[in-house]
Amino acid sequence: MSKEIGISEKNSQCIASELAIILANENVLYIKTKDAHWNLEGSDFFEKHKFFESHINDLNEVIDDVAERIRSIGHYAPASLKLYLELTTLTELSRNNNDSQGFIKDLLSDHETVIMHLRGKIKILADDFQDIGTSDFITGLMEKHEKIAWFLRSQLK
Repeated sequence: MSKEIGISEKNSQCIASELAIILANENVLYIKTKDAHWNLEGSDFFEKHKFFESHINDLNEVIDDVAERIRSIGHYAPASLKLYLELTTLTELSRNNNDSQGFIKDLLSDHETVIMHLRGKIKILADDFQDIGTSDFITGLMEKHEKIAWFLRSQLK
């Protein structure tokens, strides 16, 4: 069934490709946050375990929203670890120790990378691909990552 949502098929495909990269980043960040949640060690374990758990819940919701946005513009959301690793702008991390400050610094860096990636796509989606809806959607995602980055940054003081 064809879709009539005011976005050309060519633009729709480009938007879906951009969203696929965002979805990959969100999934990699989710796994890295799970790593912190599961493998954290230190006297602040319980407090930070709960702290990371709240971010996991936020990221889980974001992942679902991004995948649903891809579906709402008529495309299939990528759903494999292999594809996520091919698409992501983040890197996997191998840690030597599992202290909260190390995890927080690493996750903060990743959230800042995601923020900059999203910020760079807002105008492109609106102007080049004529999709104000997706532009607005990723503005909201950026704001969520900015809030998490603020929380992470505050833990480093």
